Amino acid sequence: MAKRKRKANISRTTSKGGNYRKTKSGAGMTKKGVAAYRKANPGSKLKTAVTGKVKRGSKAAKRRKSFCARMSGMPGPMKDSKGRPTRKAASLRRWRC
Repeated sequence: MAKRKRKANISRTTSKGGNYRKTKSGAGMTKKGVAAYRKANPGSKLKTAVTGKVKRGSKAAKRRKSFCARMSGMPGPMKDSKGRPTRKAASLRRWRC
């Protein structure tokens, strides 16, 4: 029987210099995290968040609209039991949804 090829595991750290942002800084992946993911998964088209001002109808605006539509419909609370925003809420804020 053939052995399965293991995928490279990307570090899920949120520390300084890590691959993921902390919830307070908007959640999501950092540039470094996206680069690490693309290195481990050649051919992927993963990109960082669209956070700046964009022209209406541009590719970036369409990406933002698509992300906001998908992520806004996700189940789960916007605040945790202590009243802090969840990673979902932080990412929606970062993407300006």
